[in-house]
Amino acid sequence: MAELRQAYSRVADYLLRMAEKMPEDQYAFQPVPEIRTFAGTLGHTIDMQMRTCASITGSGAQAGASAMTGKAQLVAAMKAAMAECDKAFASLTDESAVQMTASARGGQRSKLGSLYGMVAHHNEEYGYLAIYLRLKGIVPPS
Repeated sequence: MAELRQAYSRVADYLLRMAEKMPEDQYAFQPVPEIRTFAGTLGHTIDMQMRTCASITGSGAQAGASAMTGKAQLVAAMKAAMAECDKAFASLTDESAVQMTASARGGQRSKLGSLYGMVAHHNEEYGYLAIYLRLKGIVPPS
């Protein structure tokens, strides 16, 4: 759990720093019409994070970030999702991490598996969002 938490903390911090680095007027930036805007991609990532961690804490919290377009809203939603994940990670031990829980996408999954899936998803979304920043001449956090 300590290793997974470290991987999560690193990528979540990168995502938050990306959200903070992108200028407000670029949140609507969409490299091509077939993909989400920067705000849409970030919102999707935040919603997935909140769903995953809320399923582990049992809080049922939802971020609703996919519908948000403003920088301040999305940064605040990211911080709220990170706080929920802090609770989720703090509640688990190596032993309790293998307990089964309802997956954010339906079905059953171990708590460890759910969190690992979230970290993998975050890394994927970091890669996408890094391109958005680079296209705007901004060096992504790393």
